[in-house]
Amino acid sequence: MEKSNFSHIVAWIDLKNLAFYKDLFQFLEWDTLYDDPNMLGVGDEHGGSLWFGAAPKDHKNDYDGVGVNHIGIAVKKQGDVDLTVEYLKKHGIPALFETPRHRPEFSGPGETYYQVMFETPDRLLMEVVFTGPKSS
Repeated sequence: MEKSNFSHIVAWIDLKNLAFYKDLFQFLEWDTLYDDPNMLGVGDEHGGSLWFGAAPKDHKNDYDGVGVNHIGIAVKKQGDVDLTVEYLKKHGIPALFETPRHRPEFSGPGETYYQVMFETPDRLLMEVVFTGPKSS
């Protein structure tokens, strides 16, 4: 077998929150791959995609339970994390776990892992993170 790559994640949501995901991923500059009243597909520049659609069951997500803990979105500049924090504040979404912050335990000398963690209206835990040279 040849080396494989990441393809996609499908997340079930309450459709009343579909606009939240559309707006967030437009802010993050992902491409819209598909958009109708029941499903949104967004893609990054490397071909990975996230799909948000109507949940077939009425079940609340628990990111601390068995299953996916969070979805991480990489940004290209440390300041992009701060721009995301501003975006979230404007939309009434609080940052979680004392973020934004640097995580030296996840990076080497002169480097940083700088993150903001937040919960979507559907209780999906998301992270926007910069990894690379630490700026002041």
